[in-house]
Amino acid sequence: MADEKKFPITTGPKEIIDKVIKALKEVYDPEIPVNVYDLGLVYEIHAEEVKPGKYYVKIVMTLTAIGCPVVGQIAAYAEEAIKEMVPEVEEVEVEVTFDPPWSPDYVTEEGRELLKAIYGYDVVEDWKRRMAEQSLQG
Repeated sequence: MADEKKFPITTGPKEIIDKVIKALKEVYDPEIPVNVYDLGLVYEIHAEEVKPGKYYVKIVMTLTAIGCPVVGQIAAYAEEAIKEMVPEVEEVEVEVTFDPPWSPDYVTEEGRELLKAIYGYDVVEDWKRRMAEQSLQG
């Protein structure tokens, strides 16, 4: 079981970071009807002013599974959403990593509530229980 971590790690002006988060909440994993931010897929958000009022933003994110076939698609959606919704951003870089591997512990409280509303039970607790059972069997 993964250690509980608090993501994302952020650097840069709060107002830009908040706008980037709002944009990321418009990006969805096609297999899970919750946005990438509330699923806990965003590990880092860095915003750096490159000229007055214009920013370079780097996102470090993951996916729920290493073999996810839409890795490039989700990264492109994240980049596009930020460019469209945050006019102060001049350049966006999205890096996908699997270190650390995603864990259901990373899902935000809002994400947990969304999943409960969709599925009718606490999906995160179910994931965690299954992961614990698998580690005992392995």
